[in-house]
Amino acid sequence: QVRLVESGVGLVQAGGSLRLSCKASELPLGMYAMGWFRQAPGKERELVAAISRDSRTTFYIDSVNGRFTISRDNARNTVYLQMNSLKPEDTAVYYCAADFVVNSDSLPPAHAYSSWGQGTQVTVSS
Repeated sequence: QVRLVESGVGLVQAGGSLRLSCKASELPLGMYAMGWFRQAPGKERELVAAISRDSRTTFYIDSVNGRFTISRDNARNTVYLQMNSLKPEDTAVYYCAADFVVNSDSLPPAHAYSSWGQGTQVTVSS
């Protein structure tokens, strides 16, 4: 099973930027569709962004569309989440997750992700 480690813990002011990284080990990242989830206090975990194995297909929830960008470098076994124009409501623990998929350009449903990182805290102050 792929092992995922996030980095990029951050405290940033509203309007600022932050980039999260997720490094995979044990298995090649290129075998997996990748997603970034977040969970704010008292709220359910939600899928924020996702990217297919070949980067051709991406997904964003409406609240981050145009502000966040997901990308991946399969040669470096790393997936990124660039977050711009951050808002206090973006404050949450962010998790990267992986799901093995056969089709290189497809995205799995949110409930299918089976491998998870430990999470990293992002705090946006107003």
